[in-house]
Amino acid sequence: MSAGTDFAWTPAPQTIERSNIHALCAMLGVRDYDGLHRLSLDDTFRFHQTAMRHLGFEWFRWPDALIAEGCDPRLPHWFAGGELNWVHNALRRGESDAGRHQIALICEQEDGRVQQLSYFELRQEALRKAAGLRASGIRRGDRVGLMLSMGKDAVVAFLAISALGAIAVPLFTGFGADAMVARLQACDARALITDRHLTRRGQTTDLWERLVLVTRQLPALRVVFITTEAPARSIAGKAVMPWSDVGRDQSIDSIEAMGANDPFMIVYTSGTTGRPKGAVHTHGGFPVKIVEDSAYHFDLKSGDRWLWPSDLGWIVGPITIVGALCLGATLVCYDGAPDHPDWSRMGAMIGRHQVTHFGASPTLLRGLMQNADSSLSAPRSDLQVLISAGEVLPEDVFDWYLNDFGNGRAPVINYTGGTEVSGAILGNVVTRPIKASGFNAASLAADVVAYDDAGLPCRNTVGELVIRRPFVGMTHGFWQEPERYFDAYWSQFPDVWTHGDLLLQDADGHSFIKGRSDDTLKIAGKRVGPAEVEEVARIQGVRDIAAVGLSDDVKGQRLVLVVVPESPSLATPELAQAVATAVRAGLGKPFAPASIHWIEMLPKTRNGKVLRRMLRRALENQALGDTSSLESTSMLMAVERLRASVFGPPPGSTQEAHA
Repeated sequence: MSAGTDFAWTPAPQTIERSNIHALCAMLGVRDYDGLHRLSLDDTFRFHQTAMRHLGFEWFRWPDALIAEGCDPRLPHWFAGGELNWVHNALRRGESDAGRHQIALICEQEDGRVQQLSYFELRQEALRKAAGLRASGIRRGDRVGLMLSMGKDAVVAFLAISALGAIAVPLFTGFGADAMVARLQACDARALITDRHLTRRGQTTDLWERLVLVTRQLPALRVVFITTEAPARSIAGKAVMPWSDVGRDQSIDSIEAMGANDPFMIVYTSGTTGRPKGAVHTHGGFPVKIVEDSAYHFDLKSGDRWLWPSDLGWIVGPITIVGALCLGATLVCYDGAPDHPDWSRMGAMIGRHQVTHFGASPTLLRGLMQNADSSLSAPRSDLQVLISAGEVLPEDVFDWYLNDFGNGRAPVINYTGGTEVSGAILGNVVTRPIKASGFNAASLAADVVAYDDAGLPCRNTVGELVIRRPFVGMTHGFWQEPERYFDAYWSQFPDVWTHGDLLLQDADGHSFIKGRSDDTLKIAGKRVGPAEVEEVARIQGVRDIAAVGLSDDVKGQRLVLVVVPESPSLATPELAQAVATAVRAGLGKPFAPASIHWIEMLPKTRNGKVLRRMLRRALENQALGDTSSLESTSMLMAVERLRASVFGPPPGSTQEAHA
């Protein structure tokens, strides 16, 4: 249903009346979301002020203006004159008697153990850790790396760092030493808070040797805090301290007041476009955007319970911490593999913890769908909202998520944006009908359109996703790399943010992401996104698939498909022919694949994004570039075997010796 008029889900009148959007419309005197979006563009400061008051988002000093005068529009200084610390909003419920009983955090580990903290307990713990960090020499503006599994320690550390005015640098827990060093060195990190062990699918990995290797390569690092007992009290002259001892008998008197433009976090991108970029997020940017997104896209309210399994190093980790706690919801965390001990785990957690809001990447959703006997075995009657983000959501997965996993009641909030924009550029809202795999709304205060090659708005055809004015939540540049930031987002069209996604907007005002611009296929002058090719090629027998374009002297590019069969025995000429036939029938003869290659697994980031760039380089026999964002080394090995199947084993390899 890529651009038709049929709706997969339509809101009931009571859903609209109970929504956060309906309440905000009443406060601003507008009728519906269309009017609200127009007002958010025409009077942006009034919109944000009203939204923050509606949601109880407090400032120490309210801002005087939306943007400070005289600043570069590509690096706006938001909320001039304002002072705040987002952590105050996350923890303020812990100051009241009610906060002793209101659950802030539920953390379940892979082995079934569960920890629970009230807002009062979370506030006490976070402020103690903030005091302990300060006593250890961490100061306002210092960068602190976080390599922690998504649980109590991760949430508390994230809050504590911001509370004292330092800057958190979340890292993916699967990073090797080189990837950790590259990021911590780039931001000149002063401290690292890390787990000693990582457990996945019942197997525990000791990270100590990796930590020693990393610490020795970081001369600016002063101290390593470790969540379990360490075999040494120092590494290369740097102190190693148990995290449990930090702030044990201390607490800070007050949360540090920060300017709206002061950074609180640097998030390194997943690396789908090459060398990772350190996106800088500020106290007056990311938290405001995420609180508004959580309320108006996800319809999250105080008392709701939100589970979105993630790693702290993926932007979803910070999103759920900020969104849930600042709105008085309960954040449900899971530290483990979502299919352990089997695919019933997510459904069981939803039932066990009365989860109302559940989020997942399309990759995880496809796994749940393919194992529906297990994933649907537990009751999920509390679910109110379903969320998907991280990559294009195929229609078959959308339909299953809505009608089977959500029993046709809970709307699917398709949500797209990225690390560099905090949250959503496009998303669904619960007050409008939803089309399968689409987005029924541009995010509030975001002026989103599709541009053609001439830089003109276009509808009913694929164009570049652009945002025509600065917006709250956009990164305040890349850490110490302003020119790289300008080149990445502001160079294609004058004074316009070019996001790098392919966008189709239909006549009804609904939007559909068709893939990444740098993955765009241009075959004989015709442009198509990889997701469109992959959708028609995903026939029976195909578990996963990626479409890439390789250089061609005649057509400019030729289409190549890399296919993961349902089983190795299906990697046959017959299946390849069936896939090619499906593509020709669905897209036309010009898009007939030039070749089809088999692979055991596609290279993906931890959040499920397919690294087509890596496949393209392997198929052109080039260096793969940065591989640190891969979910596993098995994926890297699969890509190298793909390369060898095309070009033969590298000289001197074991494969060559046995050939």
